[in-house]
Amino acid sequence: MVNEIVEAFATVPPGVVVDATLGGAGHTTALLDQYEWMSVLGIDRDAIAIAHAREVADRYPGRFMVEHGRFDRVEEFLQKNAIAEISGALFDLGVSSPQLDRAERGFSYRLAGPLDMRMDPSQLLTAATIVNTYDAETIAEILRRNADERYAFRIATAIVAARPIIDTMHLASVVAAAIPAPARRTGGNPSKRTFQAIRIEVNAELDVLPKALNGAIEATVVGGRIAVLTYHSGEDRIVKDVFGAAEARGKSSAQPSPYHHPDSIRRYAQRVKAPRRPSAAELDRNPRAKSARLRVLEKVGR
Repeated sequence: MVNEIVEAFATVPPGVVVDATLGGAGHTTALLDQYEWMSVLGIDRDAIAIAHAREVADRYPGRFMVEHGRFDRVEEFLQKNAIAEISGALFDLGVSSPQLDRAERGFSYRLAGPLDMRMDPSQLLTAATIVNTYDAETIAEILRRNADERYAFRIATAIVAARPIIDTMHLASVVAAAIPAPARRTGGNPSKRTFQAIRIEVNAELDVLPKALNGAIEATVVGGRIAVLTYHSGEDRIVKDVFGAAEARGKSSAQPSPYHHPDSIRRYAQRVKAPRRPSAAELDRNPRAKSARLRVLEKVGR
């Protein structure tokens, strides 16, 4: 949804936008090409993405800063780069296409590879640890919490019974066999939700998201925007909750008080548009975007 992201930041004040999930830097380069008044601080926990971004940054001298780490460190990275306020932030959640397309990273249920799924290969926890050592109850809870998997316990029981599971294709076949045949015939690859849930657990994606979003909102200037692309219901619930809390903060501060004159009260934040989905044309070009949902919040007060 590059065009929609570029449009979302068209009205923000000149300054720095944080791309909290750089990936292949596609969104960043589109923003920098479109808006000469904008700079970007890009963050990613994947060393391969960082190496690529540093090469891309040479095309935008003084306008593209790159930091290696998780996006919940956004406030730390802003301080490191002497950035007091930002014009907005972008979070494109989930796994990037370069990660999916590299079998050795272990993210894909279509390609044979190790049970890895680490966005930061330096961390210790891998998908193999979860798949081959966690008990069935814990795995089932991971599948429910991170992917709303209807057949969580059936799948978890099948995983434990099939150990040791040696690679991604082996895991995909175990999961598919555990799901009832009628359910396998609808909704795409039957392993998708299980791989998603394990990847989220390996990388603690949902755990760090609220802190990262709140830090970005707090650092954003009036008129700036936070745009988030989510790909499943767990992520989207967190984004809705954080955005809703930011809006409620403004509403609660607007209550009559002997300490504040009504004319001086301003709202804190407001959602810009209803959630948006990829266009039909984009889905033709990029079927992986099918589950994407865009939410945008604008900072309207302090």
